[in-house]
Order: sequence, then C-alpha cells, then structure tokens
Amino acid sequence: MTETPTPCIAIVDDDDALRESLAWLLESVGIASRAFADGEAFLAADPQGFDTVLLDVRMPGLSGLQVQQRLAEREQAPPVIFMTGHGDVPMAVAALKAGARDFIEKPFNHQQLIDTVQQALLAHQRARQEAERLSSLRKRYAALRPKEREILVHVAGGLTSREVAERLGISPKTVEVYRLRAMKALGAANLAELVRLCVALGLVEALPASPSADD
Repeated sequence: MTETPTPCIAIVDDDDALRESLAWLLESVGIASRAFADGEAFLAADPQGFDTVLLDVRMPGLSGLQVQQRLAEREQAPPVIFMTGHGDVPMAVAALKAGARDFIEKPFNHQQLIDTVQQALLAHQRARQEAERLSSLRKRYAALRPKEREILVHVAGGLTSREVAERLGISPKTVEVYRLRAMKALGAANLAELVRLCVALGLVEALPASPSADD
C-alpha cells in the first residue's frame, strides 16, 4: 500500500523571526515546512511540490499578489493562504478574488492558523486525488475501441440500445455487447454511473438541476 507523503508547507516571508516561528508551529503538529525570504526564491524552487503556501502580502521584490499571479499560470498550483499586516485587508480581499484560499492577519492566533492550514491541505489532497482519478479515467477511455466510444456517447446522451442500433446500422444486441464492454473498462457499475463518468470526460453535458417547488 502506498504511503501518503508528509505534507509540506512553503513559508514565504521576508521576516526571519516570523519564518522560524511558523516553521516551529507547523512542526509541532507534524507538518513539514520550507521557508523562503522572498517570492523569487520560492518560485524558483518548484512550487508545485508544496501542498500549501503561506504567503506574505508585502515583501521586497515580488509582492505576494505578484507571486500568486505567477502561481496561477502553473498547473496544479498549491492553495495560497495570505499573511497580512495591519491595513492589508483590502489587498487580501483582492487576493481572495484572484483565487487565494484564505488570509490570516498578523499577529496570528496559532490555533486559527493551524486550522486554516489543515483545511487547505485537505482541500488540496482532494483536488489531487480527483485529478488523478480523472487522468486514469481518460486513459481507460482512450483505450476503448472507436465503436465503443461512439456507443458510449449515444447511450450517455439518452438514446436506447434500439435507437443507437438504428443510428449506427447495427443490431441492438451488438450495441449491448459494446456498451457492457465499455462500462466494464471504465469501471461503471450501472447506467447512472456511466453517465456521470461521461460527464466527467466532457462527452456529454450535465443535466441542469431540477427547479425547486418554490421556484
């Protein structure tokens, strides 16, 4: 069984004492960290290898917002938690609008910071797992025969086996054979699950939510 790697947090702040304090605090709850004195050093150190970033808003060189913008240009960027001083709240709000996970104000409440970091770690772990599942699903779909892929799209689009057969000029029995083969390959236990997988693959659009009785 593959062990889950220990999460690692990037601490990006120009205050030496604060970096040391945060590293000690995270270590006390079993979270590894690596500290950087500026945004340039952090961006040069493979940011995708971190699980969350504690990022100061105001720093010499690149600001926290500029570092966030550079991160957004990369795939699988870790979630960003901004650290803000007095008067930086408007900047933090701008960062949230740009996709930051959260922001916390200095001086920190230690428990609040730990809770915020752990929530970001959990969200990042789930996002990674979802990306891995989707990648695996795409590989399984790509391995299907062309006719199986074609039938999948029709079935997920709501056509019956007979309707698919008429459209493709084959027998309903053949449609069933291809459909069951494709379902097994994709790991779909039933038709509803097959439709969900096809939606995830972008083969068909998700149905809009049903309007509530109050609408």
